[in-house]
Amino acid sequence: MAEISNMGTRRFGRVNWLGLYTLAVREMQRFMAVWTQTLLAPLVTAGLFMVIFSIAIGPRRGDVMGVDFTTFIAPGILMMTVIQNAFANTSSSIVISKVQGNIVDTLMPPLSAGELVLGYMAGGVGRGVLVALAIALGQFAVLGLVPAHPIWMMVFVVLGAAFLSGLGMVAGIFANKFDQMAAITNFVVTPLAFLSGTFYSVQALPPVLNEITHFNPIFYMIDGVRYGMIGVSDSSPWLGLGVGIGATLAISIAALWMFARGYRLKA
Repeated sequence: MAEISNMGTRRFGRVNWLGLYTLAVREMQRFMAVWTQTLLAPLVTAGLFMVIFSIAIGPRRGDVMGVDFTTFIAPGILMMTVIQNAFANTSSSIVISKVQGNIVDTLMPPLSAGELVLGYMAGGVGRGVLVALAIALGQFAVLGLVPAHPIWMMVFVVLGAAFLSGLGMVAGIFANKFDQMAAITNFVVTPLAFLSGTFYSVQALPPVLNEITHFNPIFYMIDGVRYGMIGVSDSSPWLGLGVGIGATLAISIAALWMFARGYRLKA
C-alpha cells in the first residue's frame, strides 16, 4: 500500500525527472535514428525553395524592406521548415503509437500529463533547433548571412518549435488515422506557414489581409526570426515575443487537458 501511495505522489506531486528524461530522450532518438529524413531532407528542401524563388522571382522583385529578395526570404524559409518539422515530430509520434496500439506504453508509466507534454515537446523543439542550425549554417555558407541579433533569432526558433510541438500534440491526439493527420497538416499547418509572410512582407498585402495575418501567431514567429537574422521586421519583436509565449501556453494547456482526460487516447 505504501508503494502505491509513493507512486501516486511521484506521479502527481513531485516531478518524475527520470521518466521525463527518458521520454524526452526517446523522442529525440526517434528522429536521430532517421536523420537523413528528419534533418538532411529539410535542409535540401529549404535549399530548393531558396534556389527556385531566387531564380523565378528574385531578379524582378528587387529589394524588400531595404534588403534583396533572397536575403529577405531566407529567415522565412528557415522558420517555415522549423515549424513544419517540430509539428511533424510530435504529431507523428502520437499518431503512430495510436495506430500501432502501443500508446499505452507511454500512458502507463508514472508520468503526469504535464510531464508527457514536456517530454514530447522536448523532442519537437530539439528537432526544430537542429534543423534551424543546419539551415542557418547553409545560408551562411551560400549567402554569407550572419544573424544580426542571434539571441532574438534563437528565442523565436525555440518558441516557434515549442508552439508547433504543442499543436502537433493536439493534432496527434485528435487524429485517429493517418489520413486525418494528413488533412490537418495540409489544410491547417501548411496554409498557416505559407501565409505568414514567409515569402513577402505583409505591408504589401491589402489592408484586410494585413489585419487577418496579424491574428496568425506563426506570422510573429517568422517575423521575429527575420528580425533576428537580418534586422528588419513587420512588427515589434517584443509584441511577437508576447504573442508567441501566449500562444505556446494556450496550446500547451490544451494538450495538457487532453492528456489528463485521456481524450481520444483511451480505448
